Amino acid sequence: MSGSAATYPSGDFHHEESLSHADTHEEASPGDIAVGVIIGRSSEYFDFFVFGLACVLVFPSYLFPFLSRLDGTLMAFAIFALAFVVRPIGTAISMAVQRRWGRGTKLTIALFLLGASTAGMAFLPSYNNAGQGAIIALVALRIGQGLALGGTWDGLPSLLAMSAPKERRGWYAMIGQLGAPVGFVLAASLFAYLYSNLSVQEFLDWGWRFPFFVAFAINVVALFARLRLIVGQSYTDLLQQRELAPVGAVELMRNEGRNVLLGAFAALASFALFHMVTVFPLSWISMYSEQSIVHVLGVQIAGAFCAALAIVVSGSLADRVGRRNTLGVMACLIGLFSLVTPWLLSSGTTGNNIFIIVGFILLGLSYGQASGTVTANFSPRFRYTGAALSADLAWLVGAAFAPLVALGLSAKFGLVAVCVYLLSGAVCTLLALKINRWIERREA
Repeated sequence: MSGSAATYPSGDFHHEESLSHADTHEEASPGDIAVGVIIGRSSEYFDFFVFGLACVLVFPSYLFPFLSRLDGTLMAFAIFALAFVVRPIGTAISMAVQRRWGRGTKLTIALFLLGASTAGMAFLPSYNNAGQGAIIALVALRIGQGLALGGTWDGLPSLLAMSAPKERRGWYAMIGQLGAPVGFVLAASLFAYLYSNLSVQEFLDWGWRFPFFVAFAINVVALFARLRLIVGQSYTDLLQQRELAPVGAVELMRNEGRNVLLGAFAALASFALFHMVTVFPLSWISMYSEQSIVHVLGVQIAGAFCAALAIVVSGSLADRVGRRNTLGVMACLIGLFSLVTPWLLSSGTTGNNIFIIVGFILLGLSYGQASGTVTANFSPRFRYTGAALSADLAWLVGAAFAPLVALGLSAKFGLVAVCVYLLSGAVCTLLALKINRWIERREA
C-alpha cells in the first residue's frame, strides 16, 4: 500500500488551477508555508479560546441563571465539548467537498462558517430574554464551530514537516503549534482588558460580545492569507509530489484505522493537559479562591508566553533525541506533575500560580511535538486525511471533556480527580508509543 501512487480526482487540482493568478507560479518557500500555518492555527485557537473563557465568565450567569454557579459552569462546559464531538464529522464532510470542488472552496466554506458561528454568538440573547431558545441557539452555533474546524485542515503542517530536512523535522513540526499560545494570549488579553475596565453588569450586558466580533475579523484575515498560498500552482505541485490528497473517511478507517487510533492516543497526554491549564484553572480558582479574574488571566497570559518558548525549545530537543522520545519523556513529566496537582491547587495563590506556569511549560514542551508524531505510519495516499482525523480524535478523547470532567469530579470528590485525569492521559501516550514501536519492529 505504501508504494501505491495516489489518485487525484480532477475536481480538486483542476479547480485550484482555475483560481490561480499571475502570482501562483511563485515558489512556495518553507517560510511562506510556516507563516500560513501560524496565521491559520492562531485564528482557529482564538475562536475556541474565546468560547472557552466565556464558558467561565459569561454563560453560567447569562444562560443558566436558574442553576448554581457550579452547575451553570458544568452546563457551559458540556456545550463546549460539542464542537470536539462533531469535529470528525466536519472533517469527513470537508474531505468530500475538497474532492469535488477543491481545497480553496473547502477552506473558504469552513472559515466563513467558523467566523459566522463565532460572530453569531455575539448576538446571543440572554436566558431572561429568550428562555431555552438562547441555549438552543448557543448549542447550534457551537456545533457550527466544530463542523467548521473539521474543514480547516489544509495540509500545510504535513507539507511543512515533509519538506523539512530529516535532521530538522522536530523544529518544523513545532511551528504550527505556536498558534495555540498566540490564540490564547489574544483571547485572554481581550477578556482581561474588558473585565478590568467595565463593571460586572456592563461586561455581562455587552462587553463580552466584543471578542466574538474580533474573531470574525481575524478569520477573514486568516482566510485570505491562507488562500493566497494554497491556490498557488507551486503549492499544488508540492501537494501532488507529496501525495497529500483527501480520501474518504470510511476508506481510511477500513485500511489504516489502526494508525488513526495510534496517532490519537500518542498525543493524549498533551491534549489532556491542554484545557487543564487554559480553561479549567480559571473556573476552579474563580469559584474556590479569593483571586481576582484579572489576576488569574494575567498569570495564564504569562504562562502562554512560557508555553510559546517551550514549544520552540521542543523543536530543538526533538531534533536531538527524537520526536517520539521527546513525547514519551514529556508524558512521564506530565504524569509526575499530575501527582502534585491537588496540592498546588489547594495551596492558595502561590500554588495556583505555580500550577499554571509549570503546566503551561509542560504543555509547550509536549504539545510542540504532539502533531503528527506517528503519521509517518500512514501510507502516502492516506497521510493527508489520516493526520486530520488523528488530531480530531486526540481532541475528542483527550481535551473535549477535560474541563467538564475535571470540574465536576473535583467538586464532588476533590482535586485528586484532576490528578487521575492527567495521569490517565500520560499512561495512554506511553502505551500508544510502546505499541507503535512494537509494530514497527515487527514489520521491520
